[in-house]
Parts: sequence; C-alpha cells; structure tokens
Amino acid sequence: MNPSSTSSGTRGLFRGWLVVAGAFAVTFVGFGSAYTFSAFLESLQKDFGASRGSVSLVFSLAGFLYFGLGVLSGPLADRWGSRRLAVAGMVLVGVGLALASQAQSLAQIYLAYGLGVGLGVGASYVPVLGAVQRWFVKRRGFASGLAVSGIGVGTLVMPPLASFLIAALGWRHAYLALGGLAVVLGVGLALLIENDPKDRGLGPDDDPPQPQSAAAAPAGFTVRDAVRSRRFAGLYAACLISSFGLFVPFVHLVPYALDHGVPSTSAVLLLGAIGVGSTAGRFFLGGLADRMGRVRTMLLMSTGMALSLLVWAASNGFWGLAVFAFFYGAFYGGFVALLPALVMDYFGGRNISAIIGVLYTSVAFGTLVGPAAAGFAFDISRSYMLPILFSAGANLVAAGIMSAMSRMDASSAKQANTAALRGTVGHDSTHARRT
Repeated sequence: MNPSSTSSGTRGLFRGWLVVAGAFAVTFVGFGSAYTFSAFLESLQKDFGASRGSVSLVFSLAGFLYFGLGVLSGPLADRWGSRRLAVAGMVLVGVGLALASQAQSLAQIYLAYGLGVGLGVGASYVPVLGAVQRWFVKRRGFASGLAVSGIGVGTLVMPPLASFLIAALGWRHAYLALGGLAVVLGVGLALLIENDPKDRGLGPDDDPPQPQSAAAAPAGFTVRDAVRSRRFAGLYAACLISSFGLFVPFVHLVPYALDHGVPSTSAVLLLGAIGVGSTAGRFFLGGLADRMGRVRTMLLMSTGMALSLLVWAASNGFWGLAVFAFFYGAFYGGFVALLPALVMDYFGGRNISAIIGVLYTSVAFGTLVGPAAAGFAFDISRSYMLPILFSAGANLVAAGIMSAMSRMDASSAKQANTAALRGTVGHDSTHARRT
C-alpha cells in the first residue's frame, strides 16, 4: 500500500496519515509533559519538604485520571468526534502546567498538575487512538505504533528540555514554558484529527469505501457484549497486573540514578533512553505484530519488560541503567502500540473508543498504586529493590495470561476450521447423493 495514493486515483497524501500525525502530536505533548515529572521530583521534594512517596503520588493521581477518564472520553468521542476531545485535552494540559507553576503547596500541585495534566491527557488519548484504528486495517499495527510513538519521542525530548528549563529558569518558569508549548503545539496539530474515513467518502487504508450506506454503523461489538467476553476479561487482567509496575521507571529511575551517584545531567538522559527505545518499539514491533500475530507479540512484550527490570535491579551505574532504559522502553512501547490494535481485532470499530476506554481503567488503577507505592517503599527501606522485583513479577504474570489467551485463540481458530471443513464435506456429500 502506497500512502501517497488516494482513492480518487490522483497521487497525494492519504488523509489517514494526517490523522496519525495529529495523534502523534497529541501523545507527544500529553505524555511528554506527564513524563517530565521525574525531572521535577527533586525540586518539588526540596521546596515543599515532602517525602518521595508523597511527591510520587502527584504522578500516580495524574496517571489514574488520564487512563481512567478514557471510560468517559471514549464514548464521548464515538458520539461527538475525536477532534473536539483532543483539542480540549491539550488546552487542559497547558492550563494545568501553568497553574502548577503558581502552586504554593504540594496539595496545589496535586490539583494543578494532577487534575490538569491528568484530565487533559485523559480527554485526548483514547479518542485519538480510536480515530486512528478506523482509518487503517491492513496497516493498523504500523499506523497505531506510529501514532503512539509520540509518547516515545515525547519521553525522549521533553524531560531533557524540562531539565534544561529548570536549570535555566527554575521549576516554576519551566512549568509555565511547558504549558505554553502544550497549548500552541498540541492544540494546533490536534485539529488534524478526524473520526472516520467514511466522513470523506474514503475507505480504510485508502481502499475504496465499502458499498454500504454512509450512515451505517461500523461492524463490531457493543460495549456490553465486549466487556462480558472472555477475551476482554483476559486483556483487562493482564493490563491491570502489568500496570502496577509499568510506570515505576518513569517516576523513579532518575532518583534511583541520583542515589547511586549518577550526575543529574546524565540521570535525566535515562528517561530519554526510555524514549528512544519506546519509539523504536512502537515503530518496528507494531509492524512485526501485523505479520507475527498481536497476541503472541504482546506476550513477548510483557516477558521483555520483566527481563529488563531484572537488569535494572542489577545495575548501579549509568551504562547499565541506560541498557535497561532502552530495552524496557522498546518493550513498553510495543505493548502500548499493540493494545488498541488488538482491541480492534477482537471487538471491531463500532464502539472502539469506548471499549478502549473501559479497558484502560485497568491501567488507571495500576498506575494509581504503582509509582506511589514504590516511593513509599523507598521511604521505608531506603531501597528500590522490592518495587523493581515486584514489577518484574507482575509482568511475568501478565505474560502468562497472554499465553493462555494465545492458546485460547488458537483453539477457537482450529474449531472454526474444523466446523467449516465439516460443512464443506457435508455439502459435497449431499450434492453427490442428489446427483
């Protein structure tokens, strides 16, 4: 498929790639802003005289909101369109960061950063992912990976930028500058988001539109039927368990490095290494899953994250931590890129945003607990070893669940093939008797 062709026969850019670009910008700004938190942690802890656990709770609250809000923003996007939610989300991110710059207490940081960034990312993330799924079928894994690679690039670019701004301007003005960037870049490119190719008389992947009424609803499950299925239960359990440790490195890797004598200018680059790995994972593993199978690839992602976390547990210096950060980022990036495409495979596009939103409540609960619990565990033991090992174990359990789902899918496919073969044989036998 050549993305430079159009359904009208003239050569030009398929509109779906502009939707991908808009989704990339929204995830870059939203998650890039969220993942700068680790760069601010030391300053906030010092200025407000707070423990590491209580400061980490800021990120946990924001993470709970931006994943949990998908249960509302997904259905709203299916009804109102994804662009409105994306624009509103980027405005909220910018306003939240600007208000955080004026905070006089940690409680005000909870409200400004937690609510502003949390609600902003929550309003925009699931809607833009849902929009991308509708524009692609054959290249859905690649397109989805490209869209959410904005998270990886944002993780690469935004924390070092925040660290530079903190050193040059102080943490308050750094938050203000990031807020302005969120509004200008995020809102401007969110306008590229469009909900469905049928609205422009196009088909997914730039193929001709299917011969059906333009008003016909896309095929797929209702939300109720989807969430009552065994497949959804398996996905929900895997995501919930994995997410208890999923974001611990994003909050605590920099403080861990500082605790082990890594200079601050080098420590913040570790988040960039996660971003580089994440971008690579979203690009290449998303495309690989289109050929290898998404459930099998998801199993690989969870196993890879678990093994990477064991590297973290054994590392004290910059280079060991950098190796961990890159490979963890790659497997994490593949995990996040594949999840929306797998939901689309299982449940169709009729209520894709709403179903993704319900699924992401699992990540919300895990994120609410994981980073804050890791911070409080450090406050008690002065060590991150227990949170790291727990995170690795959680990913191995998630891998086991995905393995069971892979076997279930293989069994279902075998039964369907057997039934189809019996039907063909029965039809042939009947035809033979009649002739």
